[in-house]
Amino acid sequence: MSKSKKGIQILLAGMIIVLTACSQSNSSKESPISSTAAVQKAADPFGKSEKPITLKIGKEVDASDKSLPAGDSPENNQYTRYVKENLNIDTKIVWQAAAGKDYEQKVNLSIASNDLPDALVVKETQFRQMVKSGQLEDLTDVYNKYASPTIKGIIETTNGLALKSVTVDGKMYALPNVTPESDMVHYMWIRKDWLDKLGLQPPKTMDELEKVAKAFVEQDPDGNGKADTIGIAGPQLGGKLNADFINPNSNNYGFDPIFASFHSYPGYWLKGSNGKATYGSIQPETKQALSKLRDFYTKGLIDKEVSIRKDAQETIKNGTAGIYFGVWWSGGYGPLADAIKNNPKANWQAYTAPLDVNGEFTPHMGNPSNQYLVVRKGYEHPEAAIQMQNLLYRDESKFDVNVAIGNYPLRLVFASMDVMDVTYKMLKEVLAGTKKPEDLNLPGYNLLKTDAENVKKVKLEPYDNYDIQYWNPNADLGVWKRMYSTFVGISPLQKPYKKTYSVTYSQTKTMESRWASLDKLEKETFLKIIMGAAPLDSFDQFVLDWKKQGGDQILAEINEVAKP
Repeated sequence: MSKSKKGIQILLAGMIIVLTACSQSNSSKESPISSTAAVQKAADPFGKSEKPITLKIGKEVDASDKSLPAGDSPENNQYTRYVKENLNIDTKIVWQAAAGKDYEQKVNLSIASNDLPDALVVKETQFRQMVKSGQLEDLTDVYNKYASPTIKGIIETTNGLALKSVTVDGKMYALPNVTPESDMVHYMWIRKDWLDKLGLQPPKTMDELEKVAKAFVEQDPDGNGKADTIGIAGPQLGGKLNADFINPNSNNYGFDPIFASFHSYPGYWLKGSNGKATYGSIQPETKQALSKLRDFYTKGLIDKEVSIRKDAQETIKNGTAGIYFGVWWSGGYGPLADAIKNNPKANWQAYTAPLDVNGEFTPHMGNPSNQYLVVRKGYEHPEAAIQMQNLLYRDESKFDVNVAIGNYPLRLVFASMDVMDVTYKMLKEVLAGTKKPEDLNLPGYNLLKTDAENVKKVKLEPYDNYDIQYWNPNADLGVWKRMYSTFVGISPLQKPYKKTYSVTYSQTKTMESRWASLDKLEKETFLKIIMGAAPLDSFDQFVLDWKKQGGDQILAEINEVAKP
């Protein structure tokens, strides 16, 4: 994943963007949106409204978040007050729902009843429904006039993909997010202190993974004299066994790396040997991966309560699980802060594993844009939603990091594709003494300078050893969460790996009526096979049923769309 040249190019591009106040190149033909930006009269991206603006929003909340100080709430906290002070925007939560399915259902209800809040964040399928039913404000002019140069610059790093995803008939109907490439890569997190106690090395192959998981279950790695340890944690109730083309990123606690080690990419549209698109879930490689997961489950190597347990993080926090799969931020930003509170010696480390039969790490990749900020048609201040994103990106480093950023009233993630790769490399130079924090105030990397100023608060010498004993989380837990995730989570991605992308991340016409039932058929079949409630060969019947119930028609549509 070494992208030093690309990182330098983006840094230079970011500087040019800021210096030119976002003048767009007339030669760019990636999108009608970017090509018209130069002729738009720019407004102040951070201008404070003379009169108060009220923005009614739908809000996704984390039920487990305990970071808000006493007296604060999702509607009144450091973030909402900052927005009011700097932009004169009052955000009012008209409804809120727990992250995940509850929020998605609430959004779907708002669409069905044609009763949208003024603004909210939605996923791609919901965005398409809103456009089709004429519920969204055209943001073309608003984006060109109000989006900050840095936000525009980050969106441009996707080579037109982000703007293309929100452009319908030449009009821009949402502000797309941009996620780091590192958010797309799922790999293994493991208790290295357990490995050390049992005299084992981090597993690389599938056979080694099985051996280690078996030892974690049978050899009492926590030393409490009880047979209470779990080899591999899994997804919770309502969680996903694997990511898919609709939700390709950050599928923490799923089994994506196990599937990928068999070159199985369920939920993805793949280019077949004949050049035509096929569906990863119906390929023989997926049956092989399911067979291995079934074998692991039968042998007791996977949590017996997989897809039943209410909280996938529970076994990691309480110290009973030894392995889980996730992305870079699933460490410090996930359950590990609580895990080390319960046991300061819990040494979770990350590795790009398991590998395929050729010794390569072969993950699936996602789409740079997977969330969309939309504004209700007819809302008189659509610029307010754009300005809130400008403000957050510019000033995020000013906030108390111990208060979860999810409490920002209307939040999209904006990050250059290589932001974590660059951050990791630059912070290593800071620790080595070859860079100073003041050298790293770079456009497009808004947290880098603050990270450089904070890293030595929590990282102890030797700086090149990331084991838990060389950290001081008690010095500043918020800083530790980010730095531990960055160093432990990003370091494995410095090695080359082989990427697989979906042919498309969008839905076709037939999916509008058939996908929910096809997706349900797939998830139920796969879970039953893994848990032994259905024979492995039920996979073959699933393939036939999937094709008959609309899958063949969807494949035909995808091949039509994917034509050059």
